[in-house]
Amino acid sequence: MSSYQGVHVSDQWLQSQFTQVELRTLKSKFLSARTQQGHVTLSELPPVFSGLKAFSEMFTEDEIKTILEEAHSDMGEEVDFEAFLRAYLTLQDRAIEKSGGTRSSFIKATTTTFHHAINESEKASYVKHINSYLAEDKFLKDFLPIDPATDALFELAKDGVLLCKLINIAVPGTIDERTINTKKVLNPWERNENHTLCLNSAKAIGCTVVNIGTQDLVEGRPHLILGLISQILKIQLLADLNLKKTPQLVELVDNSKDVEELMSLGPEKVLLKWMNFHLKKAGYQKQVTNFSSDLKDGEAYAHLLNALAPEYSTPETLETEDPTERANKVLEMAEKLDCKRYLTPKDIVEGSANLNLTFVAQIFQHRNGLTTDKKPSTFAEMMTDDAETSREERCFRFWINSLGIDSYVNNIFEDVRNGWVLLEVMEKISPGSVNWKHANKPPIKMPFKQVENCNQIVQIGKELNLSLVNVAGNDIVAGNKKLIIAFLWQLMRFNMLQLLKNLRSHSHVKEITDADILNWANRKVKKAGRTSQMESFKDKSLSNGRFFLELLSAVEPRVVNWGLVTKGETEEDKKMNATYIISVARKLGCSVFLLPEDVMQVNQKMMLTLTASIMYWSLQKHEADGDGDILDELFEPTEGEGTAPSGETPEEAAPSGEPTEEAVDDSVSESPNVEE
Repeated sequence: MSSYQGVHVSDQWLQSQFTQVELRTLKSKFLSARTQQGHVTLSELPPVFSGLKAFSEMFTEDEIKTILEEAHSDMGEEVDFEAFLRAYLTLQDRAIEKSGGTRSSFIKATTTTFHHAINESEKASYVKHINSYLAEDKFLKDFLPIDPATDALFELAKDGVLLCKLINIAVPGTIDERTINTKKVLNPWERNENHTLCLNSAKAIGCTVVNIGTQDLVEGRPHLILGLISQILKIQLLADLNLKKTPQLVELVDNSKDVEELMSLGPEKVLLKWMNFHLKKAGYQKQVTNFSSDLKDGEAYAHLLNALAPEYSTPETLETEDPTERANKVLEMAEKLDCKRYLTPKDIVEGSANLNLTFVAQIFQHRNGLTTDKKPSTFAEMMTDDAETSREERCFRFWINSLGIDSYVNNIFEDVRNGWVLLEVMEKISPGSVNWKHANKPPIKMPFKQVENCNQIVQIGKELNLSLVNVAGNDIVAGNKKLIIAFLWQLMRFNMLQLLKNLRSHSHVKEITDADILNWANRKVKKAGRTSQMESFKDKSLSNGRFFLELLSAVEPRVVNWGLVTKGETEEDKKMNATYIISVARKLGCSVFLLPEDVMQVNQKMMLTLTASIMYWSLQKHEADGDGDILDELFEPTEGEGTAPSGETPEEAAPSGEPTEEAVDDSVSESPNVEE
C-alpha cells in the first residue's frame, strides 16, 4: 500500500545528507514512534535510535539519551521529521568521534552512484534483449536500438516507459498501457507517475524493490536500473519452471514426497534440477550446483546440448580443450535451437551467474527434453487449486515478498510450513512481537522444531487479536491450505489497518474498521458529485468497475481518463475497466496485488484491500499536504448516516468469518477478536 514517491525534506542541505533509501527507512521509524495523538517528543527517541543498526553497537539507550540531553534543553519538546533527522546526525557525529572513522563511512549523498560497479557484459546482454523484444513497440521503436557501449539505456529508463514495457513483456497484461505517459517530453509529475506505476507493478509480478524509489529511477542510477531489469528478465525467462505451467517437470522426481519438495523450490533451483536430470541421463558424472564456477569449462553445456539436440551434436564440442573455443561451439549449437545469443564465450568462461542463468533458461524454453505426454500425472494433480485460491495464493505471496523480509517465497503453501517465513512477516508488521531466541531457523530437519515455530506464530496471532479458533501450529506444518489462506488474509488485513491507524494522527477515538473504510469510500464518491455507492465489499455492482474509477477520480481528479472507461455491461468491457482500475491505482501510488478477475468476480477480500489502499494514499496525501485535521471528519457520519450503509450492521457490511475448514473462503472479518 505504500507509495514510491521520494521523501522530500524542505531543508536541501539536510536532504543531501541522506540517500532516498535512508530517508524512507528513517521516515518509517519516525512514523512508528508517534503516539496516538500523532506527536513525537525527544524523550521518545532513545529507544528508536538504539534499535537502529548504525547505533546499536555503539551506544546503549541511556548513552543516546545523555547525548540528546546535552544537545537539547527540553526533552519534552515535540519534534517533526526534520528535527528527527537532525537528532540522527547529532548521534552520527558522536559515533564517528567514538569510532575514529570519517563521515563518509556513515552517509552518502543522494547523487552518489559511482561507487557501484556496473557489469558491462550484463548491460550489453540486457540491451540485446530489449532491442529484440521491443523493436516493434509503437513508442519505443523511435529510441531503439540502444547502443550497449553508451549510457543510452539509463537515459531512456529515466522516463519510466521502457521499464513499464519490459514488465508487460515479462508478464503480459500486468500494466494497462493506456495508463503509461508516453509523450516525447514528460514533465516531472508524469515521469514520477510512470516510475510509481513501474515499481508497484514490479512488486505485483514478484520483483523485490524495497530499496528502489522513484527518485532513484528519475536519476537513472545504473546499478539499480540494471538490478531491476535483471529481476524482470528472470521472471520472464523462468515463468514456465513450475508444475502448473510445465506439468512434465514431474519427470524429475520419483514419488509424491519429492513432488512436494519440487513444488517448494524456486525456479532457479528447479532449473538446476532439470539440468542435472539430463546430465545424469547423458552420463555426465559431475553435479552442477551453481550457474557460475560449475559451468566455466563448458563441459556441462556440451553434454546437455548433445543430450537435448543430438541432431546438432558434434564430437568437436567435447574434444576441444580450450574452454573459450568450447563455449563458442556451445553457443553456436544453442543458436540452432533458436536461443538468442545474449552472452559471449567470455561470459561463460568467467562464470557470469546471471547470464548463465538466462542462457540455461533459454535452452529450457526451446528444448526441455521432457515427455510431451498430455495425460495428467497423479503428482501433477496435487497442484490443482480452484481459481480463487490460486489468485489469493499469488496475492499473498507477492505481498510477503514486497515486505522486504530476508526470505523469498516461491510457493505459499510449502514455504510457510516450517514457520520461519511467517515469523519474519509477523516481526515486520508488528515489530518486537517475535521471540527470536525460541525461533528455529531453516534448514529445520526435526519436525517438532517446525511445530515450535508455528506454535509461536499462533500465540502471536492471538496476542494481535486475530481469530484463530481451533487453530494450532500443526495445522500450518501440515500445509492446510484453507487455514493458511485465512491466516495470511488476517495478517494482511491487520497490516493494512495498522497503516491506516498510524496515519490518523489527530484521532484516537477508536480503531479503524472495515465499515469505516466502506463509509469513507462512499462518502468520498458522493462528495465528488457521483452517484455510485457500494453496499458492501461483495456488492455485485462492483463488477463493472465504475465505482472504483469514480473513487480514484474523487481522490485525484486528473488520474482517470473517462474517455477510456466503458459502461461495463459485457465481460470484455468489465475486464477493460478492471485492468484500467488496477493500473490507475498503481500509477497513483497504491501497492495492490489483485488481478482483473478479482474485480470482475467481486472477491470481497481484494475489494477491501483495493479500497483501503486508495484510502491510505488519499489520507497520506492529506497529511503530507498538512491537512491532518481533515482525517477525523472522514470518519464522522454525515447526517442520517450510520456506521454502515443501507441499514446494514458493520458485520453485514463486512461479514465475519473464522478460519475454519468449512467457512474460510468468504472470510472478511469485521473484527479479528479471538473467541475464547
